[in-house]
Amino acid sequence: MPGDGHESEHGPVPVRGPEPGAGAGSGRGAPSSGGAESGRGRSSRTGGRGRRRPSWARALRPSGLNRAPGAVPAARQAGPYLTPAQAFDALYAYCAPALVRQAYLLTGRRDLAHESVERAFQRAWDHWPEVARDPDPAGWVRAAAHDWALSPWHRLRRRYRHPEPPPPDDHDRALLDALLSLPPPYRRTLVLYDGVGLDLPDTAAETEASTRAAVGRLLYAREVLAERLPESAGPRELHDRLAELASSGRTRAAEPAAVRVGGERRARLWTRTAAAVTVVLIGSTAMTLHTAPTHYVPPVPPGETVRGVPPRAAPGPLSDDQRELRDRLREALLDGPERLTPEAR
Repeated sequence: MPGDGHESEHGPVPVRGPEPGAGAGSGRGAPSSGGAESGRGRSSRTGGRGRRRPSWARALRPSGLNRAPGAVPAARQAGPYLTPAQAFDALYAYCAPALVRQAYLLTGRRDLAHESVERAFQRAWDHWPEVARDPDPAGWVRAAAHDWALSPWHRLRRRYRHPEPPPPDDHDRALLDALLSLPPPYRRTLVLYDGVGLDLPDTAAETEASTRAAVGRLLYAREVLAERLPESAGPRELHDRLAELASSGRTRAAEPAAVRVGGERRARLWTRTAAAVTVVLIGSTAMTLHTAPTHYVPPVPPGETVRGVPPRAAPGPLSDDQRELRDRLREALLDGPERLTPEAR
């Protein structure tokens, strides 16, 4: 099915090679196919039919369009070997601006887009040995940023209950509304294929779906956008519109040093929290062992009704002797030794 191209009423769905730094984020192990390398330079500089694409049309892709997949530019004046911090800063400068734009298309919120990219790079810094050895570190970070941006738990946060002000341009506002009306998997598939430029197998791998399911999501998303925006029905026009929408507004990412420091601070906080919880659990366990009984204590059986005992009778009238004794007791002293000395009779 994939590899031959898929036809729809809105245009073909060709199988394209991924752009630099746009390899599969989920399939961690095999680089992209060799045929994608030759078509990368042509598709990045032209619109597919010889038409040169404007500069903002490449806003969804990382900088460095002629580099190999997964290649990250080395830091300037870094010497023959890069420290982990220098390698991380190079990856951040290479991917962060484009990832902020992609996350904005997925969420429609600038603040959430910046937060998603920062959290993704903080997670990458926490797992840096794994990310550094990954065949496509840019795809690793992109998958983490998209997962955080599309997390359903954001709707429970107070700051994200109210929508962000829409773009000032009417066409951008209509396109953003159409994108946000799509289910998150369909929206992500459309952004990865028509925006970033991944091919169908890589798009399916990053969205954790089969290639057939990715094709169905892509065609459905294109049909929905074509109904609401007929002028953006073609794949090239849709790519240009997505890039133009992503480039509108502020998309400046934070400094890589601040992201690294924030990730380290968050890691220390979680470590201290885990240590405190462990100490509390150990203390409560020790207290339980100290106060728990060491032998079996049988439970107290429930009470039973005793039968055959006559009921308690009320006292009857006093006799003459009893009344005389009562009067003598009332007339006697209430305290003193006389109360303790028996009287001789």
